This record gives sequence, structure tokens and C-alpha cells, in this order.
Amino acid sequence: MAIVIFIFGRWLALWCAKLGQKALLKGGVDATLAHFLNKLIYYALLTAVIIAAADRLGIKTTSFIAILGAVGLAIGLALKDSLANFASGLMLILFRPFKVGDVVTAGGVTGTVRVIDIFSTVILTADNQKIVVPNSGITSGIITNINAEPTRRIDLTIGIGYQDDIGKAKKVLTEILQAEKRILTDPVPQVAVAELAESSVQIIVRPWVQASDSWNVRFDLIEKIKQSFDENGISFPFPQRDVHIHQMNQQSSTER
Repeated sequence: MAIVIFIFGRWLALWCAKLGQKALLKGGVDATLAHFLNKLIYYALLTAVIIAAADRLGIKTTSFIAILGAVGLAIGLALKDSLANFASGLMLILFRPFKVGDVVTAGGVTGTVRVIDIFSTVILTADNQKIVVPNSGITSGIITNINAEPTRRIDLTIGIGYQDDIGKAKKVLTEILQAEKRILTDPVPQVAVAELAESSVQIIVRPWVQASDSWNVRFDLIEKIKQSFDENGISFPFPQRDVHIHQMNQQSSTER
């Protein structure tokens, strides 16, 4: 009878686990999470089946359950860091602050998400380095999903000299933005004086572009601004200070 309970119970545990996985996938649950829960359900039911079969054999399962609980507690304490990563992995899969293919800054790393696993996340940096980040290091910090939205704003700060014409500089910058076809017209690009700094007048340039075009447009704008300012005689100031030296006449007396 114990053998029958074990064989039938094992088959039932496997069937329930597969049924649960199919239901989760049909409900739109992430495949990684569905596969993990499938294993979790199977081993939990299998443990119950083993205890039932042992009880049929006359083994005192009360002490067995107590020993199993003590072993589980010891394993939990020994693997607390791994359990923290596991819990963080569940949070990432359930709440989905990012998905595979997103460009993120998480755990002190910026790059494209390649794999979201139960214990760690694999991120590929822009210079093609594969970095494995523990999930607890991601959920315990700030997560920036760079391309979560289809559009992005480019923020540039351009400094001109105090002797330069502000109106002329703003006109040149506006013409550059209007000539760039990849810049969106809605929202309207912003060109405005932001600050009177120590050595320059700071003008902000804030156009909106598609997220996929942001870096290319940024690089092209910087190059075009430099060329256009040179052609129009607008200077890029460098930090400088005026030093005034005051000489004082000192009279010395000689003691005799």
C-alpha cells in the first residue's frame, strides 16, 4: 500500500504541477516564473506523498516532520543571501520594472537586459561586457528603465561668452533644431537662457526625439552646434579670472 501511495502520489504531483504551469502560462504569467512554480508545486506535493507513504509503513512522521523543519531552518539560515536573491527575482518577474531587451541602469550597471533569472539578472553593457547582477542588488537600489517610453528628451547646456549676442545664439540653435528631421515637433523644442554662470551665459537646448534616435541625434547636434557657432562668430568661453594686484609702498626705518 505504501508503494501504491508513492507511485500514484508521484504521478498526481507531476500532473498537478504541469496543470498549474499550463494555467499560469495561459494567464499570461512569465515563462520563467511559471517553470519555477511548476517545480515548487511538484516538490511540495512529492514531500507530502513521501510523508504519507512513510506513515503507511508505520514510521512516526511527527518526528520526521520536526527534523525536516529543523533542516529547512538550517538551510534557510545558511542560504539567506541566495533566498534574498530568490525573493528579489520573484519581485522582478511579478512586478516587471523592466523586461528582456530593455536598456536599464540597475545594480550600478547600465546596459541591455538579456536574461532575468530567479537568482540573478544578466546585463550586456554598451561595450559588449556580460555582467551578472544579483537580484537583491537590483531591487535594493534605484532602477532606471531608459527606454520604457517611446520618446526621450535630449538635455544640452551650451555656454556662450558674455560679449556674445544672446539673441543671435538662440536663433542659430533654433535653426539647427528645425533642420534636424529626427527631432519631434510635439513637444516643442526648448531653447532658453538657464543661468548666468561665472564665465559664460548658459543656454539650455531640449529637443524631443524617438528613444532609438536619442544618442545619434545628441552626437550630431553637438557637432552642428560647434560648426555653426564657429561660422557665426559665437565663442565658447573657458573658465577665466581677472586678477588685480595692488602694490603698497612700504616705508622702512633704520634704528640707530
